[in-house]
Amino acid sequence: MSEESPTRRVRVRSLVLEAEDVLSVELEGVDGPLPAWLPGAHIDLVLPGAPVRQYSLCSDPAQPRYRIAVLKETDSRGGSQFVHERLRPGDILDIRGPRNHFPLAECTEYLFIAGGIGITPVLPMMHAAAAAGVAWTALYLGASRTRMAFVDEVTELEGNVIVHPRDERERADLADYVAAHPHAMIYACGPGRLLSDLASLVTDGDERLRVEYFSAPPVDYEPGGPFSVRLARTGVEVVVAPEQSILEVIRGAGVDVLTDCEEGICGSCETRVLEGEVEHRDFVLTPQERAANDCAMVCVSRSACPLLVLDV
Repeated sequence: MSEESPTRRVRVRSLVLEAEDVLSVELEGVDGPLPAWLPGAHIDLVLPGAPVRQYSLCSDPAQPRYRIAVLKETDSRGGSQFVHERLRPGDILDIRGPRNHFPLAECTEYLFIAGGIGITPVLPMMHAAAAAGVAWTALYLGASRTRMAFVDEVTELEGNVIVHPRDERERADLADYVAAHPHAMIYACGPGRLLSDLASLVTDGDERLRVEYFSAPPVDYEPGGPFSVRLARTGVEVVVAPEQSILEVIRGAGVDVLTDCEEGICGSCETRVLEGEVEHRDFVLTPQERAANDCAMVCVSRSACPLLVLDV
C-alpha cells in the first residue's frame, strides 16, 4: 500500500542555471551515501512552506549524487519558486524516494523523445544506453536552445542525437522518426500534445511506447455510479459516490495515504488491491500492470464492480 515513506536529509551541493528558467540542483547525502537508482526514477522534494513536489533524477545513475532540474513556472504552487528564489548551496532539505514508475526495459534499440523539461527523466536513459553499448537515437525538442537544458551533455553522449529547437528548424515530423525505428522501444516525456501525437503513431501495440506525463491530459470519463470500498486491515466499509474519489473517502475513514499530484500521474498513492476489478484512470501503470489488477492509484481510479477491497 501507499504509506508515508521515510524522509532522507540531503545537502544542496550546487545550483546551476542550465537554461532560461531551468535550474539544476545537485544533492548529496547528509547521513551517508544516497541509495542507488535506475533511469526513470524520481524523488519527492519536501520544501518548507510549499507542497511536496516530485522531480525526475536527471544525472548519470553511475554518479553518487542526485541531480534534479526545476523549471520555474508562473503558476507554481510554490515549489519551483522556492527552488529558484530561495534555495542556496549548503541548504539542508528532506527528500523521499527514489521511486520509479518509468523504468527502462532492456532491448536492442531505443528511440528517446523529449520535449522541453521532459529531457529530465530521459537523459539518464541516454547515459545508460550509451554505457551499455545499445543502439539509440534521441530527438530533443524545444522552443529555442536558450530554453533547452543539458544540450551540451546530450550531444556529447555516444549516440545519434537530434537537437531540434523550434526557432531554428521546421517542425519535426514524429511519424518519420517512429517509422525509421520500427523495432525500437520508444521512451518519451514532454508536453501532453507531444505524447498524444506519439500515441496516435504507434499502431503496433502499446508495449513499444512508454511515456511519462508531467501533467494529466484531458480525458472525458463517464461519471459512473457509486461503489463500496472495504478497508481490509480494519474491516471498515465505505461508499464512494460518483463525485468522490476513493482517496477522499478513505481519508475520511481515517486512513492516511501518501499523495502528491492527485491527478494520477505521480504514483504516490498506489495502493494494493485484494479483491474487485479496478477501473484504471491513471497515467502511470502499463497495460500489463493494469491487467494484473493488483493495485490502484486511489486519487483517480474507480471500481468496475460493486465492491473493491484494499490493503489499508
